[in-house]
This record gives sequence, structure tokens and C-alpha cells, in this order.
Amino acid sequence: MKALIMSDSHGWEKEVKMIVDRHRAEVDAIFHCGDSELSGNAAVLKGVETVRGNCDFGKSFPEEIVETVNGTTIFVAHGHLLNVKMTEMNLIYKGQESGAKIVCYGHTHVPAVVEEEGMVILNPGSIRLPRQYPEGTYVIAEDNDSKIHIDFYNLDGEKLSDLSKSFSKNY
Repeated sequence: MKALIMSDSHGWEKEVKMIVDRHRAEVDAIFHCGDSELSGNAAVLKGVETVRGNCDFGKSFPEEIVETVNGTTIFVAHGHLLNVKMTEMNLIYKGQESGAKIVCYGHTHVPAVVEEEGMVILNPGSIRLPRQYPEGTYVIAEDNDSKIHIDFYNLDGEKLSDLSKSFSKNY
């Protein structure tokens, strides 16, 4: 399983399209963790599973997504309703409830990835308004037989080795 994950693009269409076009042929799924600030029928989001963030208005996007892609269950939420700026516990609970192996969120704009309770919890950062990192980021997550690889990239498609991590599967 291979998935493209981005978040917090805050109205950027050209950049979202560029990232999606760059990776669409190599991934099995594409997720946007909210605050796209685009309409649900925006052409650039066609084929992109998108959740609603605190800056997204209307009912075009669900609050959460649980999807199994080639055997890997992924939970996606923006995070503002789960209090992610204070604690990861609500993400952990949601991941456990949904049987997720990968839990994705946005909202903080801070790129991060950790393993907790047998799940990989990741924030791809913000492509438009990065915090605690000097440039915008997104993620390619890959789950193979023995490991889950989380590779962070900048807008130019360059891998950011200082953020990227791999996790052994213990199940």
C-alpha cells in the first residue's frame, strides 16, 4: 500500500494539483487532512479523499475517513475536533476504534510521525503555512510486508531525510 497524504493547503490549487499529478500514478490512495479551503467539487480534489478542517465551510467533506487500502486501514481527521494541539490521546483512541494501522491528521501545521500503541500517527505538515519546519511538506506512506515507511517531501518533490522514518511491523 502506498498513499499520498497532505494537509493545510489553505486555498492553494496549483500546488495541490502539482503534488497530486506528480504522484498519482505511483500511489494507491490520496488523502487531504483538511483545511484545503476548496469546494467539494474542486477539480483538483477529484480522487482525493478529503476531510473537513476548521477553515473549511459547508458540508462538502466528512469530519473523518476510515479507509482500507490494499489491506492497510487508515484513519484521517483534521484534528481540531480531537484537540490535537493538546494531546494525541484522542487520535490514538480513534485509531484503535477504527482498527487503523496509520492515523493521519493536520491542524497543527507541524510535520511529525511517531509510533504509538502499534499505530503510526502522522501529520504531513502544511504545504502552505509550515510551522516548526522551514518549508512546506507532504508525505508518501508505504506499508510493505515488514515495515511502514513515512517519507516527507518538500513542494519541489525532494525527499526530506531528516523528517522521514521507518517503523517495523510488530504483528
